[in-house]
Amino acid sequence: MVPKLETERLLLREIEKDDVTDIFRCFSNDKVTRYYGQETLENVGQADAIIEFFSNSYKEKRAIRWGIERKETEGLIGTIGFNAWSPKHKRAEIGYEIHPDHWRKGYTSEALLRIIQYGFNELGLTRIGAVVFIENEASNKLLTKMGFQQEGILREYMYQNGRAYDTFVYSILKDN
Repeated sequence: MVPKLETERLLLREIEKDDVTDIFRCFSNDKVTRYYGQETLENVGQADAIIEFFSNSYKEKRAIRWGIERKETEGLIGTIGFNAWSPKHKRAEIGYEIHPDHWRKGYTSEALLRIIQYGFNELGLTRIGAVVFIENEASNKLLTKMGFQQEGILREYMYQNGRAYDTFVYSILKDN
């Protein structure tokens, strides 16, 4: 089971089959997937497949993904977690998305801070990376604010709707 984590306002918990409607609501929104490197979902079956993917990735120690839920309201407002998790090399890449109804309320910062702490203190990571579309101004600002350093540009690194995009690569190290 994915461990439960808490912040002041949020519960970060395992994503379950019952969350399929919330996952679909998030990933079927063009504003969410615009800089995600994944096509916008068209049906609930695709959301089911994402939940299964998250579950299998955790079982295989390749990734860990939490659902983001506000403490006062049931239902997921987004997800956050580590992709490309390599316990051997003590590194992972961070990824997240939140439904636009919940943007600019500090939820992403709050969840990000908690899983960075978890990654360094519980998973034993020494490096957490991030890959972000250059055009994704909000995410680029957030990562810089959280202490991530921009390391460079990965040219034509992500595809979205059949088009290649350049991305920034960021990292934060445990000792910083």
